[in-house]
Amino acid sequence: MLTALPLAESDRGAGIEPAAPWSGWVQDHTEALIGIPLRIALIIAVLAVVRWVAKRAITRVVRHVLEPAGGDGDAPPSRSPGRGLVVLHRDRSLGRQRREQRARTIGSVLSSAVTIILSLVGVAMVLDQVGIALGPLMASAGVVGLAIGFGAQSLVADYLSGLLIMVEDQYGVGDSVDLGEAVGEVEHVGLRLTHVRDLNGGLWHIRNGEILRVRNDSQDWARAVLDVAVAYDANLDTVYRVLEEAGQGLRQEPAFADLLLEDPAVWGVQSLDADGVIVRIAVKTTPLQQWAVTRELRRRVKDALDEAGIDIPFPQRAIWLRTEDAAGDPVLSAR
Repeated sequence: MLTALPLAESDRGAGIEPAAPWSGWVQDHTEALIGIPLRIALIIAVLAVVRWVAKRAITRVVRHVLEPAGGDGDAPPSRSPGRGLVVLHRDRSLGRQRREQRARTIGSVLSSAVTIILSLVGVAMVLDQVGIALGPLMASAGVVGLAIGFGAQSLVADYLSGLLIMVEDQYGVGDSVDLGEAVGEVEHVGLRLTHVRDLNGGLWHIRNGEILRVRNDSQDWARAVLDVAVAYDANLDTVYRVLEEAGQGLRQEPAFADLLLEDPAVWGVQSLDADGVIVRIAVKTTPLQQWAVTRELRRRVKDALDEAGIDIPFPQRAIWLRTEDAAGDPVLSAR
């Protein structure tokens, strides 16, 4: 049986040390070689699973938003086709496009936010396992984030405003809106910019953070309002009857029957102007159709007033002449 012989004094003086057993070295470094990598791999796997579950949930929510309510879908109405039904069907298509844009944009934002948050959490946990102190890094990141926040306040405001616009459904693609100087049809709604096409064809690019108020003429319903001027000597009861008959005739017209949500109503005298009496007639319509209804109603009211012999006044202008009488005194006369 072989036994290890002790080193001679001369060998020890020469600086020769016995080789450490590999088993002892591995046992001393087991935590660094196996424990830390396993924990890092476990952290990455758990975060990947959480991200997958979160994206599945977001996708399911987006798909639920995109599904048509009540199963109506984009199928055309079963009633006889007409101009009004075609317009309503087109509006439903615009509404679906609007839902798709909102849902996909919000889903993309939520997915990106989940990915960024989980990535930051994963980096912090991995650094903690490696043994890097997170305190100084967090302090440095806070200073950098504060500087970026001060320098990009308007950009952050644009993104937050865009997200709130989509979540609250203030307006969407195809809506007719008034954003101040920009008035027209919305062509695109993003997190930072809103694109509006005005009546003259100009495309406005508005930052969402600069939008302080919005008037949307396209949601739920609209109203066609027409102010009719008649002469002071006209009988108001006759005027009311003529206007009501003109409105009922428009309601019975097949091309406009589906655009009117109620019978036209004469609201009465709106004001007494210098040139005549202003009488208002109004009717509730489908969204974006109030202007077409107002134009057709204006034409029918004009024809009805002409048939009834009711004059539509025009601006009166008096010309004053200064003359002298036989005695030489000045005299003012109006013509």
